Amino acid sequence: MPLLNKKPARSHPLESHPNGSADPSAWTAARLALTAFFAVDGFLFAAWVVRIPDVRAQVHASHSALGLALLCVSAGAVATMPLIGRLCLRFGTRPTTVASLALLSAAVMLPPHAHSVPVLGAVLLLFGAGYGAANVAMNSAAVELVAELRRPVMPSFHAGYSLGGLLGAAVGGLLAGPLTATWALTLSGLLGLLVTGFAGAVLLRGAPGAAADPGAGTRAGAREVDRVDVGVRVPHARLLVLLLGLTALCSSYGEGSLADWATLHLTDDAHASAAVAAFGYATYAFAMTAGRLAGTWLSIRFGPARLMVAGGLLAGAGMLVAALTPSVPVVLLGFVLVGLGLSNLFPLAIARAGETGGPGGVATASMLGYGGMLIGPPVIGFLADAAGLPLALTTVAAAGAGAAGLSLVVNRPQATRS
Repeated sequence: MPLLNKKPARSHPLESHPNGSADPSAWTAARLALTAFFAVDGFLFAAWVVRIPDVRAQVHASHSALGLALLCVSAGAVATMPLIGRLCLRFGTRPTTVASLALLSAAVMLPPHAHSVPVLGAVLLLFGAGYGAANVAMNSAAVELVAELRRPVMPSFHAGYSLGGLLGAAVGGLLAGPLTATWALTLSGLLGLLVTGFAGAVLLRGAPGAAADPGAGTRAGAREVDRVDVGVRVPHARLLVLLLGLTALCSSYGEGSLADWATLHLTDDAHASAAVAAFGYATYAFAMTAGRLAGTWLSIRFGPARLMVAGGLLAGAGMLVAALTPSVPVVLLGFVLVGLGLSNLFPLAIARAGETGGPGGVATASMLGYGGMLIGPPVIGFLADAAGLPLALTTVAAAGAGAAGLSLVVNRPQATRS
């Protein structure tokens, strides 16, 4: 089938502005509000992560039992995503975003009140539902806003999430001694509700007219697929979206594994204190934030293909260093490399999926990507019981190498199109 659009295809969405320049400077009220939602999402997740050792001790869980409980976070998220996609179409992405963040803020207060592994699993199902709902709704709203602004601003939203994670980990580490997990997570949840109220009012006030016709985005996405602007045939475009989703899966496997097991690796294997372990996750989050803040410039300077390949390799090398070295400073250095390497893999994969398949491509790749969160915690948990946590964490290095290999494959069509 000949190409329907013979003009030169657009460069990667992170590379250029429609007028030829990369200008992500349009900080509208809606963009600020949506960035705040991404930030509070990262903050709440990190606030939970740094308290995992406390909650594990409270419920007396083994590595494998904790892995099953943590699986409930991902299971709740993935199970909720299709429903949230329909709710976004029915009610609009922005109202769904506000409701999802309110649910997540309320659910983060609950884990310290669990006193057995089954109860913890049930609580984490609800927490995961809120987390999955928030991520689908926020990314859908971000896709709409990127199209509305006509500027490559998607990395800034993910940088907001990482910055929120950095702040949540840092604050969690500082409060690890003075406050119990119950008080820390309760205050975090109340802060989330406060931000949701203020930012939600701004976001809803600026809701686009498309909200009255929620199906418009889906129809536009179908037209985007028909154009095949990336220079591949439609069946190949669908396969490309699936491969991009697998790339995102490798990235989120690493992100989820570090989030759930980094603090435990530092305390159990490197014999760090609770405060230092929380700081360890903060160093990873800081590196992730820095990488995403520089993502647009790096993509323009080196190209998204090279950036994705280099990121996967860097993450793999960093994880090998962090997993196999018992020295706390070296482990922290490894976490920094992992954060830098993984920082732009997921956003670039999702952006390329949107370029290839429109909003439908974003949805498919996101579902596969967040599946990495589903398989990461139990795989690490069971391997940790069988062979030790350091060896289990080397699977993150393998995922990084896999992401690099997939990045070579998914970027090949751009180099060969006529």
